[in-house]
Amino acid sequence: MKLESIGPIGADVADIDLSAPFERSTEEGLRTALTAHGLLRFREQRISPDDHVRLASLFGPPAVYPFRPALPDHPHVIRIVKNPEDRTNFGGGWHTDGSWQAEPTRATVLRAIEVPISGGDTLFADATAAFRDLSSEMQKTLRSLTGVYTPELIHGAGAQHSAVAGEQSEAQETASGSPPAEVEHPIIVAHPDTGAPSIYCTPVHTHRIKGWTREESLPLLEFLMSHATRPDYVTRLQWRPGTVVVWDNWRLFHNALNDYPRKRREMHRVIVRGMRPQPAPAASNGRE
Repeated sequence: MKLESIGPIGADVADIDLSAPFERSTEEGLRTALTAHGLLRFREQRISPDDHVRLASLFGPPAVYPFRPALPDHPHVIRIVKNPEDRTNFGGGWHTDGSWQAEPTRATVLRAIEVPISGGDTLFADATAAFRDLSSEMQKTLRSLTGVYTPELIHGAGAQHSAVAGEQSEAQETASGSPPAEVEHPIIVAHPDTGAPSIYCTPVHTHRIKGWTREESLPLLEFLMSHATRPDYVTRLQWRPGTVVVWDNWRLFHNALNDYPRKRREMHRVIVRGMRPQPAPAASNGRE
């Protein structure tokens, strides 16, 4: 297994066949690599849905996603499709998967089935580096704040950010599950493996700062998103059929670009259940 950096965040992984059983050393190496790089890309992989779930299981228990039906006989694998006639796309806005859950998504494993010849890239932003570069006083202020998170901004009736859900409305109606209306998490979370602090709020999943109104909260949420997605924190990842990507939702924001009109794109996704986020401890010597 070889690793090569692909930008400000993330690494390509070579010399590995994801359809073959993993040795213990390979499993440990992949977990270590995800912690170190936040994003792992595997090229030219031919895997089955069972292989897909097996890979995801290296990073924690696979979870059921309540807003899309799963593949037959594979309850953890969902299809993400943008058809040529669709105007919006699933994931088309900066966010981190599942932050509206009481135990948010730890990692996401996405597999490219069909992609356009050009367009359809995904942007990934390093929320840990973005927090590190804020002023010490801003860091201190943010550590004291709690966010109120909800899926309703995307999936609710008349949701303000419904475009992020794409146009698979029929699938939403037939999907099962009852996520909580609101949960509370720290705005700055400690990474479960390293303890490093990361920005963990977005205008599309964080309704407000606890004790503030939505209107009062938006300027801060939008500033943090604008700061965290500056080019020096962002890797642009290109897909080809057979590309498989794993990313760390406690460290990264991502945004699936919608720049391929009248073309089809199909991805298969498995998410990994995490734990309740913990606040990042205060730095002993000021700025991170």
